[in-house]
Amino acid sequence: MEPEFVTRHSLLVFAVAAVIGVGLAWLAHRVGAVVLRRVTRKRPLASLVVSRAYVPSLWLLIAFAFHVVLQGAPDTLPGLPLISMVSRLVLIGMLTWLAMRSCEGVADGIVMLNPADVADNLDARRIQTQTRVLGRCVNLMILVIGLAAMLLTLPGARQIGASIMASAGLLGLVAGFAAKPVLGNVIAGLQIALTQPIRIDDVLIVKGEWGRVEEITGAYVVIRIWDERRLVVPLQWFIENPFENWTRTTSQLIGTVFLWVDYRTPLDPLREELKRLCEATTEWDGRVCVLQVTDTTDRAMQIRALVSARGSGEAWDLRCKIREGLITWVHENRPEYLPRVRVQEEDAEPKPPHHDHVAPASQKADEGAVGGGALGPLGPA
Repeated sequence: MEPEFVTRHSLLVFAVAAVIGVGLAWLAHRVGAVVLRRVTRKRPLASLVVSRAYVPSLWLLIAFAFHVVLQGAPDTLPGLPLISMVSRLVLIGMLTWLAMRSCEGVADGIVMLNPADVADNLDARRIQTQTRVLGRCVNLMILVIGLAAMLLTLPGARQIGASIMASAGLLGLVAGFAAKPVLGNVIAGLQIALTQPIRIDDVLIVKGEWGRVEEITGAYVVIRIWDERRLVVPLQWFIENPFENWTRTTSQLIGTVFLWVDYRTPLDPLREELKRLCEATTEWDGRVCVLQVTDTTDRAMQIRALVSARGSGEAWDLRCKIREGLITWVHENRPEYLPRVRVQEEDAEPKPPHHDHVAPASQKADEGAVGGGALGPLGPA
């Protein structure tokens, strides 16, 4: 009686069994999630992985329960081959999703345990860069493996693959040219993760723009410019082009301040003022505070102040404060030492010399004759 009922109502029996299986899977997931959260409460990395994998693991258990119920379904179930194929595809897809989310959880946990918002963050930035780039590469590999596994479950997929491999000459050439930018960025990402010419939060000068590395993806790098703009640069560009990295080995920097003053300016008072300004600021790290004459012209001399700071942002603020302070000091205390232009006026034609002595008598006589005075050369007429 019972087998005949099952045979006649196979769809109803399968639906009831599927509902029961899905319900048990949901209940098991809830209990397991509560237990895992309590166990990993004091472990940030494991707790983050459990949190990231919560939703994918739920759907994976549901898909697995459905697939187990499907294995015991009678052969008379309508559409059993199609349902089995879809079930396998969904199961592989959920497993791939769970693996990718778990990988993201591990990467996010490592980044969280190594914050970059500290004074000396060189090691943290190195770990964050490697974690983000390698995490994305691993996720890409998981996705490719999952898609390949799903493709192999389709009927005739192997024959399609064999025919594609048979004509792989021209097709491979075309695919190679088409995928060159993508593959180039993937390889560049691996090179950046291993050699690390740039890191998260590095200060770069790229194409004349000053900014910090905000994000490194699998295809491009996002640089946050100082005025809040974003510069998006392909990964491969950093492998093929030179650029400036101000925080490659350390975040400490030395800033320069240039000032033009008159030749008569005494340097010792300026050095004392520079020292006072550095000690009065919080940006100065106490390493370098030097003032030197670095250039001269026909009008003034150039002095250069070297000051050190803990980071690029502090170095910029320190340079501005030192520049403003030195200019204010010269203006208020020694205004005569500001650069000036010296002009010496000269006449176009030289003046004849002026004689103060009395002219000789013969010269006077000549002047009288020429002038036509009352007396002639021989006396009165």
